Amino acid sequence: MHEPSHAFLKKLLETPSPSGYERPIQDVVRGWAADFADEVRTDRHGNVLAIRHAGLPHPTLPRPQGKGREGESEPPRVMLAGHCDQIGLMIQYIDDNGFLYVQPIGGWDMQILLGQHLTVWTKQGPVAGVVSRRAPHLMTTDERNKVPQFSDVWVDIGAKDRKDAEELISPGDPVTVELGYRPLRNGLAASPAMDDKVGLWTVMETLRLLRDRPLQCSVYCVSTVQEEIGLRGATTSAYGIHPTVGVAVDVCHATDTPGNDKKQLGDTRLGGGPVLFRGPNINPRVLERLQESAKTIEVPVQVRGTPRATGTDANTMQLSREGVAVGLVGIPNRYMHSPVEVVCLDDLDRAARLLAEFCATVTPQMDWTP
Repeated sequence: MHEPSHAFLKKLLETPSPSGYERPIQDVVRGWAADFADEVRTDRHGNVLAIRHAGLPHPTLPRPQGKGREGESEPPRVMLAGHCDQIGLMIQYIDDNGFLYVQPIGGWDMQILLGQHLTVWTKQGPVAGVVSRRAPHLMTTDERNKVPQFSDVWVDIGAKDRKDAEELISPGDPVTVELGYRPLRNGLAASPAMDDKVGLWTVMETLRLLRDRPLQCSVYCVSTVQEEIGLRGATTSAYGIHPTVGVAVDVCHATDTPGNDKKQLGDTRLGGGPVLFRGPNINPRVLERLQESAKTIEVPVQVRGTPRATGTDANTMQLSREGVAVGLVGIPNRYMHSPVEVVCLDDLDRAARLLAEFCATVTPQMDWTP
């Protein structure tokens, strides 16, 4: 992996971004995109748009003067979306003893959350804590065998009492598991929030790869917000961009671990290349162009069927305005929505190269009608 791009990935993974609290990571994205985009802007929802306008390679390109979205001289718009938000927690209540009670932001498996090191992101800075409950020695058999609710566990920051905790903590403060990046063997890496910071990285790496390539389309690389709580950022940004074509990049379940039924989930492996999805959420012409681009640059891909709308930004992008020709690229991910999500770095590189080739070959003459 290109070393500055690798450092950018690590920085994304080490920056907190629970849904609704994405400002810190969007600052990182804006800093990266400024070197490769003709224009970087942030909408009122918090989505960051890094734009390469159609024409000569960056940075000599002037902004084109089209005749409007439907004007014949307007180049097609391609929207690439990777969401920057991660699942998290929110401080809901502080009791008299200084223990904190939280509610989830996004989908959590409580059994995975138990016993984790946490960080509360306060106005004064990060505060370390742990998810706690009574020791198993002190529980009844029924209590040990029952999955606890959020009201049954608490966060311990070492406060002496409520007043001590309130000197730092306020209701509504976001919380994440302890962030970090760990390389594993054979080009794999583990970190919380691979979902979907690897998709965001792929979109922004595509922007870098397009720097020296002339384009016949305008490419909007979008770091979308609040995907984990309802695909919200892609909804608003797609409406504002009004793209001809859209490609979402998100993680997908790798099925190369024990216990997965490939008859239901398909066969998806880390290191096998990015996943291209087929189904009613996917425009077949976009899929064909992605497959052709993969063959051109000799990037291996995995194909996976999805018989219904996907739970990704592709779903809402497809339904924007009068409809968008949409594709979905998946990064295989083990242990999704856990503190130990695992991906293969080669899959990220290949996905970015694939999208760069795809964007570079889009022309105004292409027909995206299914």
